[in-house]
Amino acid sequence: MTKLLEWISVTSAVLAVWCSLVGGYVKHKFIDENMNFILVSPIVFVILFGLYAVTVVLYRTFTFNNCEEAAIQLKAEILEAKKDLHDKGLRW
Repeated sequence: MTKLLEWISVTSAVLAVWCSLVGGYVKHKFIDENMNFILVSPIVFVILFGLYAVTVVLYRTFTFNNCEEAAIQLKAEILEAKKDLHDKGLRW
């Protein structure tokens, strides 16, 4: 299962529960007392998801590995390609 399908599955399950609570299909004293929180809970979840996404992006940016050997090898390959093109008559 791809990540997209996982997110769609979880989102649709949460949305189904939320719709049943807001629509009044489930009756309970606790639900009636906390209806204001239930109504704004999707907004809260979107804000929390945004904070999670920003945190993950920043964490992975700050812990990104630097590959010095690969950079040196890439520079050598670029110089080799330039020399090869120069030998074949391409000038810039």
